[in-house]
Amino acid sequence: MQALEKTDIQLGYIPLLDCTAILWAQHQGYFTAQGLNVTLVKEPSWASLRDRLAFGLLDAAHCLSAMLPAAATGNDQLGIPLQSTLVLSTNRAFISLSQKLCYDLDISAQDTPQQSARKIVDSIKLGHQIQLAHVFKQSIHHYCLREWLALADLDIAKTHQLLTLPPPYMVDAISTQLIDGFCVGEPWNIQAQIQGHGLVIAESKQIIPEVADKVLATTQEWAQTHPHTLHALEVAIQQAQQDLRSLESLQLVWDMLERSEIIRFNCSDLIHTQAFYKIQNIIRSFGMQDAPKAEDFEWILQQMCAWENLKLDQSQIKAIAVQCVGKESNTSSKNIIN
Repeated sequence: MQALEKTDIQLGYIPLLDCTAILWAQHQGYFTAQGLNVTLVKEPSWASLRDRLAFGLLDAAHCLSAMLPAAATGNDQLGIPLQSTLVLSTNRAFISLSQKLCYDLDISAQDTPQQSARKIVDSIKLGHQIQLAHVFKQSIHHYCLREWLALADLDIAKTHQLLTLPPPYMVDAISTQLIDGFCVGEPWNIQAQIQGHGLVIAESKQIIPEVADKVLATTQEWAQTHPHTLHALEVAIQQAQQDLRSLESLQLVWDMLERSEIIRFNCSDLIHTQAFYKIQNIIRSFGMQDAPKAEDFEWILQQMCAWENLKLDQSQIKAIAVQCVGKESNTSSKNIIN
């Protein structure tokens, strides 16, 4: 093992299912086995996590993929370059609407995204106030909502005001009628539906491509000055990802997520059974991740141009996308694990 540049690591995350590999690596002692003393830091919002990572209060973090091109272009108002060599999840978000709104507009889970978008847009055009929320301006969740609305009306998609809320606040917001719908990762859609507040009406993969959603990110400067430490982090998390893929039972993982207050509702193979197995399948998908692809960041940059008035030509988009991918592929980490 190469000498580590740093052993005491602050690793930030937001409570979502796709931080599971990070939590499991800590639970199983995989970080310790790599010579790391990792402190997991639960952040209250993506804005807090982004700022603390950029300014060095966090060494690495469970990050929205779109934060990387936003930093590279200065579109995040900070302009501190970030990079990633490890994907934690791909396009696994969902759009939920309040059950009351669905009843009023005759929207069902069987509607196509085009059909549900048309019903929402028609209601907006009639002057009804429909408040939709996403998790962060630079996120595939934001772009998914815009693309969904654009299936019915491009002008509405461009001009309709969207609210930003941290993922754990979505259920409370829809239950108190602060918002009428949201796009977020799990388990918050399932919790809203189980508790009778929301209805999942579309999957993000029905609307946008299979691009990276969350990644393990560091600043470029940190990655350059801590290559062996970064490699050790990757190895530990990939060991956890392999477990998520291969474990016969995920009960211990489930128990960990309940203790971490990520799963906050009663759900098992006996109650809310369909939701239970849906969550299990999502968790297993986190074991199938690979290195980030420049093409994913190209798509994100194209979305920024479409919805945030960013001005870039195709050659600039390609060059910036490459900067977001860490120079050292995690292939060597996989070889060690295998």
